[in-house]
Amino acid sequence: MAASKAEVVFQGILFRVERLMQLGSDGAEHPREIVRHPGGVAILPLLGDGRVCLLENYRAAVDERLIELPAGTLEPGEEPAATARRELAEETGYRAGRLGLLATFCMSPGILDEKMYFYLATELEPGPTALEAGEDIRVRLVSWEEALDLARANRIRDAKTLAGLLYYEVFCRPK
Repeated sequence: MAASKAEVVFQGILFRVERLMQLGSDGAEHPREIVRHPGGVAILPLLGDGRVCLLENYRAAVDERLIELPAGTLEPGEEPAATARRELAEETGYRAGRLGLLATFCMSPGILDEKMYFYLATELEPGPTALEAGEDIRVRLVSWEEALDLARANRIRDAKTLAGLLYYEVFCRPK
């Protein structure tokens, strides 16, 4: 299905919105508005004792403090692994001795082209955080079982965090 040239209807700091016409299987053109995003990373930081480093992060879009994995947006020209290392250190203070890509997934492909790179960070060394101005983030260290319990109880409602925790539990976690 072909799409026409896109018209930029909004340009923000981190993303833009484009309107295009998609030629459907019915032969008609259908308008589509798409959020163009540079991509992001989510990191599952596992400490040597098995605890998970989660964050309590205030999100203005939902006016709530959500429980999340550390995450962030790719800078222009930045490789996803570099973004993961940078965001992990900035938000949690931890530096990863080992960092491995576990999966990539689309966040909301009906309207958004953002690709999320999901990393496992281990051999963590503590250090200072470097929060950006306006960020309201608190580190929360929990056992693996507590992380799953938080998800089960609907206390974790952030999509990338749910996807990351469950992906690791089902496909990667040593049994």
